[in-house]
Amino acid sequence: MTIHTALQQGRRLLEDGGIAAPRLTAEVLLAHALQRERVYLYSHPEEELGRIGWIHFGRYLHERLQGKPTQYITGVQEFYGREFRVRPGVFIPRPETEHLIETALRLAPRAERILDAACGSGAIAVTLSLEMKQAVWATDLSDDALAATRENAVRLGAAVHLVRADFAEPFASNSLDLLVSNPPYIPEHEKEGLPREVRDYEPHLALFGGVEGLDPYRALIAQARRLLRPGGRAVFEIGYQQAEAVRSLFEGWCDVEIVADLAGLPRVATARMG
Repeated sequence: MTIHTALQQGRRLLEDGGIAAPRLTAEVLLAHALQRERVYLYSHPEEELGRIGWIHFGRYLHERLQGKPTQYITGVQEFYGREFRVRPGVFIPRPETEHLIETALRLAPRAERILDAACGSGAIAVTLSLEMKQAVWATDLSDDALAATRENAVRLGAAVHLVRADFAEPFASNSLDLLVSNPPYIPEHEKEGLPREVRDYEPHLALFGGVEGLDPYRALIAQARRLLRPGGRAVFEIGYQQAEAVRSLFEGWCDVEIVADLAGLPRVATARMG
């Protein structure tokens, strides 16, 4: 079987299985099976796949058809131009979270004391550390998440200090210039409506934020009032239906702003400590 034939068969299997972006997914999985870049598939279409390559490709296709996210199969996800390692038990970084990075860089470019609460894979903490050339603190309650953040920080050369904690709870008053977070914000009643890749595979600790999805924001904003220095910034990712609810939680803050993503949907809430 040639690479070209394998790609076509993989695409059809994924298409018939209702998998989104079947062609791209087939390319990513075959490249991973062969330990090659995707461009190799199109520069060597007539190359024989080989028994080992076909076995690996077949296993990856089966896992994807069962609902396992592609990122958990390949072990990687790109974020802000860098490759992050991900694993089962760790939330997969999303492209829309890059809006949080851009907002933080725009509004707090000279922040020195920075905390990423609920760090997951470390995508936010590592990226801010590298972009701002600062050490960043990161917290999470998940040991898997802390291990993933540590691995990504070491591999990418970022200065990230880790604490196992519930958001920003253990930090001292008036100790931060910037508090960022992509907290769990999906309302519990939306669980059954989620894609199975999310519902059945990603950690629920990183997904669900109580009945309304607002519990983490209540905790974070209360902690931010205590922790941020005058002029300090809070920057949080939000669900697209939560803009006004989160805005109301920032009552009494300065420069409250809701930032939209490329689709025009509310994606980031930010405010400044007066």
